[in-house]
Amino acid sequence: MEAFTGQLKQVLRRLWRAPMFTCITLITLAVGIGANTAVFSVVDGVLLKPLPYPHPKELVGLWHVAPGLNLGGDINMAPSNYFIYREQNRTFRDVGLYGGDSVSVTGAGEPEQVRALDVTDGLLPVLGIAPLLGRTFNAAEVKTGGPDTVILTYGYWQRKFGSDRSVVGRSMTIDGKPHQIVGVMPKGFQFLDWEAPALILPLQFDRNKTTLGMFSYEGIARLKPGATMAEANSDVARMIPTVWESFPTPPGFSAELFKKARLGPNVRPLMRDVVGDVGKLLYILMGSIGMVLLIACANTANLLLVRAEGRQQELAIRSALGASRGRIGGELLLESIVVGLSGGVLGLALAYGALRLLVAIAPAGLPRITDIGINLPVLFFALGVSLLASLLAGCIPVLKYAGARMGTSLREGGRSFSQGRERHRIRNILVVAQVGLAFVLLICAGLMLRTFSALTHVNPGFEPGGVQTLRLTIPEAEVKDDEKVVRMQEAIMSKIAVIQGVSSLGFANSVPMDGGQWHDPVFAQDRNYAEGEMPPLRLFKVVSPGQFHTLGVPLVAGRDFTWAETYERLPVGIVSESFARAYWGSPANALGKRIRVSSKDDWREIVGVAGDVHDEGMNKDAPTIAYWPVLLNRFESDMVHVSRTVVFSVRSPRAGSEGLMKEVRQ
Repeated sequence: MEAFTGQLKQVLRRLWRAPMFTCITLITLAVGIGANTAVFSVVDGVLLKPLPYPHPKELVGLWHVAPGLNLGGDINMAPSNYFIYREQNRTFRDVGLYGGDSVSVTGAGEPEQVRALDVTDGLLPVLGIAPLLGRTFNAAEVKTGGPDTVILTYGYWQRKFGSDRSVVGRSMTIDGKPHQIVGVMPKGFQFLDWEAPALILPLQFDRNKTTLGMFSYEGIARLKPGATMAEANSDVARMIPTVWESFPTPPGFSAELFKKARLGPNVRPLMRDVVGDVGKLLYILMGSIGMVLLIACANTANLLLVRAEGRQQELAIRSALGASRGRIGGELLLESIVVGLSGGVLGLALAYGALRLLVAIAPAGLPRITDIGINLPVLFFALGVSLLASLLAGCIPVLKYAGARMGTSLREGGRSFSQGRERHRIRNILVVAQVGLAFVLLICAGLMLRTFSALTHVNPGFEPGGVQTLRLTIPEAEVKDDEKVVRMQEAIMSKIAVIQGVSSLGFANSVPMDGGQWHDPVFAQDRNYAEGEMPPLRLFKVVSPGQFHTLGVPLVAGRDFTWAETYERLPVGIVSESFARAYWGSPANALGKRIRVSSKDDWREIVGVAGDVHDEGMNKDAPTIAYWPVLLNRFESDMVHVSRTVVFSVRSPRAGSEGLMKEVRQ
């Protein structure tokens, strides 16, 4: 131990006496180790850390495929599937459905619109999360007409009720109706990767009135002990025909239409639903940043090699005086380890700062952002990378100057300080390795920048700059009449329109890229369909007059909706340019054509064609979209159809300012 302590003191003394070498080496290693540690922290938080639920590997997402619809994506859950899967499965402990919501809370201070999570009674038990106070929902509360109840999340309980533990049993007004508070969720509750909701509400279904379709919910199940993913998929495939036989079709649709969709199972780990496709990108990034570490190691090895060559005479004399190869090699390696660990500490500090910045800017599309940080696995990784870098950088000087040639170095050193070809060889190899790795990185970076540049030049189809959006719900408990809902929404528009700086506004059930997805088939009157044939599904949006102008979506043919035809409920519609070209070859040819959703719906005349909008992201093709007025008769088998939850779009140079939002709230 004394010998090791003495060697360590000598190493530290030599490094202190060579500040330029020490600083350059530490910075080189710190960049490589810090970059790898930061990326590994992201990989660990997003991909490796299990979901925050008991036995997370048992949790699965319930999805379907439907090749007959040519939708190109997953199909989620319908109430009809939920009932059969829950009652007749052989591989699940339980099944739950959920969906996002936005509700109005009144009667307790300032009125507010808050995010909510709608769930069936089995969803929270499936996750294995028990409330901090009270209980979860029971079977009676998830039936249509059942008691109106609510569960508070921890943050909302703290903010709205001051952490009052007697809150369970009280009533609060949600969407104009009193709801009894039955529970409070624990502090650490996180639902998948969703933004924290304020309230959890029961999804209420009437089994006797359930029809096929309405694939508008997402499902989670917990596998029974020993059940595999393959068995779960086979189990769902077995139950799908039972679903078709157990429930009637919606008005205007035939059972043959649903069978032609060829619905199949796609049960998969719940982690995949949370992470999505980002895993592949993160592993590619990890491999790329690993090359940065190799370049740093090669650079450090070169620096250590030059430093060892400067000590060649000293090492030769020590060897001649009897110092063993192990002692000389150990000292050289110790110097490398000290440098590597010091660089690791500095790199860990750089990684911490980089992660703080990453979490602060919270890039869109990166899941589990709150799980990213410096934890024990990340610290072990940083230690391992530091030791690996030390060994990679230090092994070359050790092999070169602690070997058998050490005894001849004293004689060589007396002739000349000029280095021969052999002495240059290792350093040349390291330089070649650095250049090669850097060249690969430059190619990858160039391709990435080229892709980024291409995406920035894609026209999104709308102009998001200068647009403020806000979501608002008019609950049925407050306004029952459907037409009055739309008149109230128009009145809200009129009040916002007089705010200083507002140039235009409109509203819709969703805005581009907000994740609002509503797909259904569209039949064209001038097309012949075989019996049971299902046309491709199209994205549906309900829009008010002025919404296209506010978002900057051009009308390439025809005109916008008018308020007069909206209130008269005239059967009209607007389609996207890609929709028009797919059906009739050009936007102009689409005008005057008629479309509908089901045989019970009115045929609707196309009065306009809107430009294509990249609603699902810049890296995906613009979807074909059907736009409908905000008030409709005989639509999707409803006698009257109205959207009570809408997103207002306000174009103003003050968009994004708290001043504008304050005036809007007032």
